[in-house]
Amino acid sequence: MANGGASGILIAGLCAGLAFSPAFAACTPDVVDIRGTFGQARFSVEVADTGEERAQGLMFRESLPKSGGMLFVYGAPQRASFWMKNTLIPLDMIFADPTGRVTRVHSNAIPRDTTPIDGGEGVSTVLEINGGLAAKLGIGPGAELRHPSIDAAVAAWPCD
Repeated sequence: MANGGASGILIAGLCAGLAFSPAFAACTPDVVDIRGTFGQARFSVEVADTGEERAQGLMFRESLPKSGGMLFVYGAPQRASFWMKNTLIPLDMIFADPTGRVTRVHSNAIPRDTTPIDGGEGVSTVLEINGGLAAKLGIGPGAELRHPSIDAAVAAWPCD
């Protein structure tokens, strides 16, 4: 089999673990949809929308389901910075503006590293998923998140 075929199987297998569908169900607080040039993906998420929940994040977790994640929600756009001090698993951090448009992706944050990871100014939400998954799926700047916490009046991809 040609290399292209093998990678096609890998992508198909990965996609089978994530919900890819052009017709997603209505928005719910425990789900983030993301779309871009790669297509669409759906993640089951925990929402961290208080200072205490955002401070705890995914610290001390030993694993994260393949299609799982955590959505950090801020009350107003701001500079968002993270570190991995007590985080045991590698993570991708997907930073988005108030419209839900992805502005930055930090791939494979190193477990237990105390180096600040700067998401830049104007961040309203951050989606953390398993390390390396954003690159495998092709998620990058310009992709759009959909979640009830993103104001439908300004959302690039509003909830129905």
